[in-house]
Amino acid sequence: MSESSDIPDVRLEACNSAPIREQRDYVLYWMIAARRTRHNFALELAADRARALGKPLLVFEPLRSGYRWASDRLHRFVIEGMEVNQRRCDDHGVAYYPYVEPEPGQGRGLLEALAKRACSVVTDDFPSFFLPRMVSAAAGRLDVRLERVDSNGLLPIRATDRVFLRAVDFRRYMQKTLPSHIGDFPRSNPLGSDLPHLAGLPEDVTRRWPTADLQALLGPGHALDRLPVDHSVAPVEYSGGSETAEKHLDLFIQERLSRYVDDRRDVGRRATSELSPYLHFGHLSAHEVFAAVAAWEDWNPSKLFHKATAARHGWWGLSEPAEAFLDELVTWRELGYNMCALRDDYEQYESLPEWARDTLEQHRSDPRPAIYSLEEFERAATHDELWNAAQRELVRDGRIHNYLRMLWGKKILEWTASPREALEVMIELNNKYAVDGRNPNSYSGIFWCLGRYDRAWGPEREIFGKVRFMSSDSTRRKLDAKAYIAEFSGEPRQKTLAF
Repeated sequence: MSESSDIPDVRLEACNSAPIREQRDYVLYWMIAARRTRHNFALELAADRARALGKPLLVFEPLRSGYRWASDRLHRFVIEGMEVNQRRCDDHGVAYYPYVEPEPGQGRGLLEALAKRACSVVTDDFPSFFLPRMVSAAAGRLDVRLERVDSNGLLPIRATDRVFLRAVDFRRYMQKTLPSHIGDFPRSNPLGSDLPHLAGLPEDVTRRWPTADLQALLGPGHALDRLPVDHSVAPVEYSGGSETAEKHLDLFIQERLSRYVDDRRDVGRRATSELSPYLHFGHLSAHEVFAAVAAWEDWNPSKLFHKATAARHGWWGLSEPAEAFLDELVTWRELGYNMCALRDDYEQYESLPEWARDTLEQHRSDPRPAIYSLEEFERAATHDELWNAAQRELVRDGRIHNYLRMLWGKKILEWTASPREALEVMIELNNKYAVDGRNPNSYSGIFWCLGRYDRAWGPEREIFGKVRFMSSDSTRRKLDAKAYIAEFSGEPRQKTLAF
């Protein structure tokens, strides 16, 4: 176990060799991925170390403005979460420092300034987007211990050093390994009420880097409009933050979980959890979701089927809907984290399995029924009204229904000049508009459309080769496409080129 805490060692990694400096003023938690005050291993470690040292805890939650795809949509969602974190820290008498960068680069040096007064620095271990590079760069600049903590899923991302290329193999491994980790849960409220109080933030720091006025950024005064982010990507109607996430989880358990198997492909019945934006931004913990399902089912670990069969159902000892949902939450979600944690090229075309690259290359020059530009895809300007509806849902609501997301990607492959261009289009559109974009699961879904985590299929087809094919006609037969198209209606535009 880690020093002064019950965090399993496999979830903890020292990022530098600098010491813990007990004589300094506070323990610093640099909150960058697990953006919540509950069910958070990293916050738990920071709080326990503060108690052990008899020092205050400072929770520092920054938001950069210069990251790729920064927009009103993503900024507002994160800031809504920051506002909840501020209130919850205040309720526990814990110092909270929100910083929203007013211009790209203006936050440079802030972490180092705070760390100079810190006994130790704890941050989140998140394997995707720019965060791993940011943490690694920071580690070399700090003169105090920096540790990152994995709060991502039920199975620690470093429980294996093997990249799994098929869900069935990962499921089998998970079924063998997870029983030894299933009891390692983060505490529901790591802050408590016994932490020493921090009298105030360093004035020389807040003078240069003022504390963000979250209410002004979220209020009617248009303060968010003045930030240098993409204002063309509007906020979504649903809000961010742990409080909203917890309400969504309760709604899913109470009203949707029992219908999950029968109705999740039905776009009108809304049986999916819709929790992925909150899981992505860390407003909700996978452990918290699992605990809610287990409580609803009156489950305990004795019900696990301890033989690893790799079967999708039956291993947990739960109802069929709960088993199906947990296969998505644990197997498929954590499979993506496994890839991103262990392969630096997870977002590159070369990370596709060899068979997929070979077959796509063999069919790269096949004639396409249509070719669209990125701008035409973005405007939902294709000849296919079902695809257009899915794209409009993405632009308006920041998500696509799970089943239609697969069709969305497959058709981009079919309507671009090459598989590499298709990948670029999918990544750009998904990461720009999806609230849950830039996540390991985003890359799993995108790359699945090109063969990742899948097998070769027959018969071999033009363009797709042996990569699994999907058609709009077959998709229409499996869901109420007419109602879906009507909800996201619009006039289709002409394609630019047809063969």
